[in-house]
Amino acid sequence: MEAAPLPRLTDAELMLDGRVALLRLNRDDVRNALTGTALIEDILATLAWAERNPEVSVLVLTGEGSAFCSGGNLREMEERRGIFAGDVHEIQDRYRRSIQRIPLAMQRCEIPLIAAVNGPAVGAGMDLACMCDLRIGSEKAVLGETFLNLGIVPGDGGAWFLRRLLGPQRAAELCLTGRLVKADEALRLGLLLEVVPPHELLPRSLELARSIAAQPPRALRLTKRLLQAAGRLELPEYLELCACFQGIAHRSPDHAEALAAFREKRPPVFSGL
Repeated sequence: MEAAPLPRLTDAELMLDGRVALLRLNRDDVRNALTGTALIEDILATLAWAERNPEVSVLVLTGEGSAFCSGGNLREMEERRGIFAGDVHEIQDRYRRSIQRIPLAMQRCEIPLIAAVNGPAVGAGMDLACMCDLRIGSEKAVLGETFLNLGIVPGDGGAWFLRRLLGPQRAAELCLTGRLVKADEALRLGLLLEVVPPHELLPRSLELARSIAAQPPRALRLTKRLLQAAGRLELPEYLELCACFQGIAHRSPDHAEALAAFREKRPPVFSGL
């Protein structure tokens, strides 16, 4: 089965190599800000494309230039344009119809998402990284939940993700102080899985992505769904879901291929069926 055509993007670049997709935010002129650019729609289009494309197993997200993502466009905030324009109800509606669609899409995405954090990831940019399943950082990475510094709140749901990632106390400290966290501390806190020199960031992220993409495609998506469900289901309901997914996996051709390859001491060749 051939991969579906890549979506047309405005401010980002998307590439597919094997079963690994790479999305590069390409607005370095505004440090890859999500607002005031087409990046929100580009990210949503990419997630929708990856979801319906069985030939994609992993999506890597990174930024072009010096920053991963600076979150909101400060000039638009000052001038009260775009998402920041209007009264309370208008701003609420714009958030719901724009940036808040990203956490919903990221949360329901069935394929693993890897953030290759090449530089500063602040505000909604940090939240975007935290919405991914795995984060590898460059030594130049700096992360910060900086909303309060600007007199606003994490309107994109970032505190929800951060609390689940780091626990209530550490999430509170980062949200309430708005301080910046350099790469080495982010590694210690668990914000980053690994920290590598800048020139190694993308090769290492793609290496990890390919190792994940080598797994049976259908079982990989089912496993991602189980990881998502673990945070919202009680154990009895969760075990029922595990049993159902296991039944699907046991009857798949890829399970038979994995057993045969193990027995024959050869690399498996998975069909995604």
